[in-house]
Amino acid sequence: MGDSLLYHDGNRRLQDRFESRRIADRLEEKLTRTSFSDDDKAFIEGASFFFLASADGDGRPDCSFKGGMPGFVRVVGPRELVFPDYDGNGMFKSLGNILVNPAIGMLFIDLAGKPKRLRINGVAAVTRDDPLIETFVGAQMIVRVTAHAVFPNCPRYIPTSAAEQPSQYTPRPGYDPPEPAWKSFDDFKEYAHPRQPTPKG
Repeated sequence: MGDSLLYHDGNRRLQDRFESRRIADRLEEKLTRTSFSDDDKAFIEGASFFFLASADGDGRPDCSFKGGMPGFVRVVGPRELVFPDYDGNGMFKSLGNILVNPAIGMLFIDLAGKPKRLRINGVAAVTRDDPLIETFVGAQMIVRVTAHAVFPNCPRYIPTSAAEQPSQYTPRPGYDPPEPAWKSFDDFKEYAHPRQPTPKG
């Protein structure tokens, strides 16, 4: 990638074909950073969801939705954030990928207010022994991310929608989320994994 935090030869080939290298370089120069600003922290910690991109050891990609109550992602250092892993379908697509390939991408989008998005590229680690796990209601593991590049994107294509209530399955203090209905379906009920003990808050 040379001196660029964002671009590799594939990006450069298309930038040159569409004569966009100059604006791409300017966007990186003016907007891309390696640590979180105060605005980044406020946006991240106010988010109720983000998208997580990962890939396995052979580079096969995966993208997943991660949701929770605002504050479920926390900026804990100039370049570091953490988020909890909640009970899911037991496939561990994203976190399993991180165990064999720690490179990840995160995309935060605001659909309720003024359209905004923030991207984070970095490396992640997964643990059940993180000292913060007890501070996240419903967490069965913690993911720590060290950012290599933090950058906003043009929000022009983001649709807007009214703010919604959190999902009934979202962990939060003083609330015991129900099991999803699919775990009781005949095709799955004999195979469903037990819910792990987690902090209740």
